[in-house]
Amino acid sequence: MKQKLVVIGAGMASGRVLEQLTETAPDAFDITLFNGESRGNYNRIMLSPVLSGDKTYEDIVTHDAAWYAARGITCRFGEHVTRIDREAKVVVGQGGEVAYDHLLIATGSAPFVIPVPGRDLPGVVTYRDLDDTEAMIDAAARGGSAVVIGGGLLGLEAAAGLAGRGMAVTVVHLMGHLMERQLDEAAGYLLRRDLEARGITVRTQASTKAILGEDRAEAVLLENGDLLPADLVVMAVGIRPETRLATDAGLQVARGIEVDAQMVTSDPAILAVGECVEFSGQLFGLVAPLYDQAKVAAQTLLGRPDAFVLRDTATKLKVTGCDLFSAGDFAAGPGREDIVYRDPARGIYKRLVIEGDRLVGAVMYGDTADGAWFFGLIKDGTEIDAMRDTLIFGPGFQGGSAADPLSAVAALPPEAEICGCNGVCKGTIVQAIEGGAQDLGGLRAATKASASCGTCTGLVEQLLQVTLGEGYSAPAARPVCTCTELTHEDVRRLIKAKALKSQPAVWQELGWTTPNGCHVCRPAVNFYLLADWPLEYLDDPQSRFVNERKHANIQKDGTFSVVPRMWGGITNPVELRAIADAAEKYGAQTVKVTGGQRIDLLGIKGEDLPAIWSDLNRAGLVSGHAYSKGLRTVKTCVGTDHCRFGTQDSTGLGIKLEQTLWGSWTPHKVKLAVSGCPRNCAEATCKDVGIICVDSGYQIGVAGAAGMDLKETERLADVATEQEAMDLTVAFIQLYRENARYLDRPYKWVAKVGLDWVKARVVDDPAERRRLIEAFELSQSIYRKDPWAEHADRGRAYAPLADLTREAAE
Repeated sequence: MKQKLVVIGAGMASGRVLEQLTETAPDAFDITLFNGESRGNYNRIMLSPVLSGDKTYEDIVTHDAAWYAARGITCRFGEHVTRIDREAKVVVGQGGEVAYDHLLIATGSAPFVIPVPGRDLPGVVTYRDLDDTEAMIDAAARGGSAVVIGGGLLGLEAAAGLAGRGMAVTVVHLMGHLMERQLDEAAGYLLRRDLEARGITVRTQASTKAILGEDRAEAVLLENGDLLPADLVVMAVGIRPETRLATDAGLQVARGIEVDAQMVTSDPAILAVGECVEFSGQLFGLVAPLYDQAKVAAQTLLGRPDAFVLRDTATKLKVTGCDLFSAGDFAAGPGREDIVYRDPARGIYKRLVIEGDRLVGAVMYGDTADGAWFFGLIKDGTEIDAMRDTLIFGPGFQGGSAADPLSAVAALPPEAEICGCNGVCKGTIVQAIEGGAQDLGGLRAATKASASCGTCTGLVEQLLQVTLGEGYSAPAARPVCTCTELTHEDVRRLIKAKALKSQPAVWQELGWTTPNGCHVCRPAVNFYLLADWPLEYLDDPQSRFVNERKHANIQKDGTFSVVPRMWGGITNPVELRAIADAAEKYGAQTVKVTGGQRIDLLGIKGEDLPAIWSDLNRAGLVSGHAYSKGLRTVKTCVGTDHCRFGTQDSTGLGIKLEQTLWGSWTPHKVKLAVSGCPRNCAEATCKDVGIICVDSGYQIGVAGAAGMDLKETERLADVATEQEAMDLTVAFIQLYRENARYLDRPYKWVAKVGLDWVKARVVDDPAERRRLIEAFELSQSIYRKDPWAEHADRGRAYAPLADLTREAAE
């Protein structure tokens, strides 16, 4: 007969208990799961990427409805438990009571709200769950200023996410440097410097006196009298174990719910796990010990011996794109000495704290690749005298010279934690590899290692190499296709070196194994030829994808979408009337405003394309190239034309850029944006090229992304004049056209060649910049034209060859 198990709280700790129970003994328990949130278990570690826009809620769901249903778990989500009746062994929820044989409390922690006037005003939020995250996203959509109170991990992630969504953010922190529990003062300084470079204001040694406002939060008053404007206030000053239910039920509670090594409370029928518990005077906030607790609790519920043991923990984090690591005790003290390494140019700082002949603490910023090795030395108490002189350089340099870089991971014991987010140790990963997981994707599916934040991916790949040996093939440079053994880079180089100016010349001179290439290589070679020889090479439409041949995007039902170009997102009544008339005349199924400030007419029949183009042309509208591997859009805000915050004519610059760049073919689609001030309403910091207007001129960023990957732009240069901004942008685009592999977006290309390489040619070398601009203009003398106007009179080419819905005559 099944025992009745009631679980209060559907967080990560209880979720791991349920996984253990249902995998090990699926028929042992009749499980009821309460959760105050209206949803089940999701990865709270990944709330920051949801806030920043990197991920959606769906991406971080750990257990969905189907998972619970498949295991027969009764879910009472969105229902708070009001009390626990220990005598009757009943849990009372808002929707009724449930009896239990065993009860698991996993109520987690509650955010601490500092007791200052105004803390209850609308616009003051905490940062703990998805509801908090969605409230911040909604607030950021309205723009304005945000004040984040608390400079710990959560506060900084909140600040970065809000800044990324366009808010002007100030972090207020009570202590002398950020993340003082994880970082020493030097690393805290580097973190602050990097945050301020991202536009986030940091106020340390600052205490909040009050939150001001009438109907909602409007400002934060500091103890020194400074007033910080605030449309949103985020409290991220810490957490406290959520113990109210346990206290009301008469369980032993100190700072948290007291448990023994089997995770049992003062009531033998009640267990507790997660951030709500206290064990041997310790509270818990990192996921690794929570997963250890979950494993022990599951074994206890199944009547099997196990015990929770306190372990040393290391912190390896990525805060707003900045890698940091800390472990052990890095406080200064008698008998201790430091080894410090600094690389100011690369923003790297490493500090090791030694006591006697043991490493007792480590702090690393910017380069944390050796963190696991240093943590192993601290945890194992390894004597370090023999390697003291080279210790700071990591495991690859012990013995006086560079050693096998895999030796450190090979030496890790099976219980060494590799993935902190999901609590996966080396032994589990090795077992999965030996069980058939032969690559990173297979390991993620089998163990969840590196499936969350990704900072352990390098270690996981090293374990693949160590375990499989010669059987593991690291990803190597891939040829363009099966027609050749040459890579994209080889082909580009040889087209230039051999002056190959036609596809047949490429097939012959470069030894293609097929007569005319294939659907993979022909589009790439076609682009390389037209980019290198714009005057000599004639573009081959048959080597293009269907969208580029049709000059429209094909939809799933065989119809097309038509997107007219609107320079810099600007239109007028005449153009809008022409678009509306065309939509009605040609039966557009949907008229959609795009994210690039254009209007998309969807559901246009292929045979009607020349006619709709002709009608739009008469109103002065040209192709928006929404189908092309080329310039798509230049998004703008209204700048100084209308906005009281505008610093420069962002709209005018956006129009000039679009009129300069339109029609150009590039390795992949290219999107630009120009924002009139640092509030960044045009979202310029996630574009291929993004320009932020400031009082002193223009900040030019490149290599951003906002699709399957989300990446902030990297600063190319700051310039004083509009013409300089134009020149650098054109030179960057031409350098990308000349050097990138086909289908690599700019951010992937820059990651390969390095931003310094790009700067050396575009920014630092005026002669090379002039050459790039001239080469681009030479190409544009051929391609800066409207394909719609060229094809508007070719109706027969777009008509169907036959109507296959009609029966053929006998």
